[in-house]
Amino acid sequence: MQIIEETAAQYGLAALLQEKPFNNINGSGKHNNWSIGTKDGVNLLNAGQITAKSGNAEIFPVVMAAIVSAVDKHGDLMRAAIASPGNDFRLGAMEAPPAIISTYLGETLTEYLDAFRQGKPAEYKPEPKTVETGCSLFGTFTVPTEDRNRTSPFPYGGHRFEFRAVGSAQNVSVVNTILNAMCAEAFQEFADKIEAGAKPADVAAEALNKHWKVIFNGNGYDPAWKDEAVKRGVWRIDSGVEAISKMADPKNVDLFEKTGILSKEELVARMDISLEHYTGLVEIEANTMVDMIVQSIVPALKGANVATSSVEAGLAKLKAKIDSMHAAEETLAKAKIARELRLETMADVRTACDDAEAICPASAWPFATYRELLFLDQNQDHQGMTVK
Repeated sequence: MQIIEETAAQYGLAALLQEKPFNNINGSGKHNNWSIGTKDGVNLLNAGQITAKSGNAEIFPVVMAAIVSAVDKHGDLMRAAIASPGNDFRLGAMEAPPAIISTYLGETLTEYLDAFRQGKPAEYKPEPKTVETGCSLFGTFTVPTEDRNRTSPFPYGGHRFEFRAVGSAQNVSVVNTILNAMCAEAFQEFADKIEAGAKPADVAAEALNKHWKVIFNGNGYDPAWKDEAVKRGVWRIDSGVEAISKMADPKNVDLFEKTGILSKEELVARMDISLEHYTGLVEIEANTMVDMIVQSIVPALKGANVATSSVEAGLAKLKAKIDSMHAAEETLAKAKIARELRLETMADVRTACDDAEAICPASAWPFATYRELLFLDQNQDHQGMTVK
């Protein structure tokens, strides 16, 4: 992100990293690939490597069981880590994983862990899949058995997990802090039981049985999954503001305090800052929208003899919502109004402006159109000049 922004500035440009810059066009996000290893470089998520180094085929399923339990227990924190105004437009919108925190393990690994929790241990040796391209030029090729599921927020991709729901403008430091903390807690809980005399396989089986519900290998875009997730008791938090407010819940305070990462006061402060950041971004965008309408759109419509009543009515609602946000005293209350302002009020005003643009002469419309922004090569003459 820093390199992108600094390089853009060198050329007199500004790099915009917003998650959803264009309506009805897929936005942007990050894929945070996460794995853990020993100080000797052994990847704990690489079944073949850890078994070869330790001579113990049980370590890999025990590690996986701990991670599955952590995802189920702290899905609210994972959702909070990816909460932002831009991401609220994307999550679950057929372009990014849903706002439901589950994990995809793939058919092969799921079957393996299912057998393991039933007392049928074995070494995990996934066979790669062969893909027939149907083209003589490319022939056939192999892919890992843990095929990627683009609809899952946290799929296992072979040797790593991929947190696919991070926003494009977000720093991944908080994301990885949360992933590391919640898994460290799970490992500690496993270690305490094992050191007290329990068998590692029994500890892992117990955890898998308790948290199996968080494993979902289906289509995360399927509308039926939303209801099924709620029935399962899997974390589903549609609102980024609500997710952020979960950060200071007692179990999360306990997690950060006992891992020595943050005190309760520090965690609450970070939660408040995240809520203020959410509100501040929305406020900037809402005021910009007011300026665009007042200074440019309404004068352009009047100059072209196009009715402005619907746009001005929307403007009044927009200003009223901004005022109500300013009037709210508590940080959380402000953020909740900000979310309504951005996802509801501003969206309605945007529709009114779009309708007006559709009947306004192109020569009178004061802003670049999607056609001009996204298809520059179709709007320039042989000298590179824009043609309307």
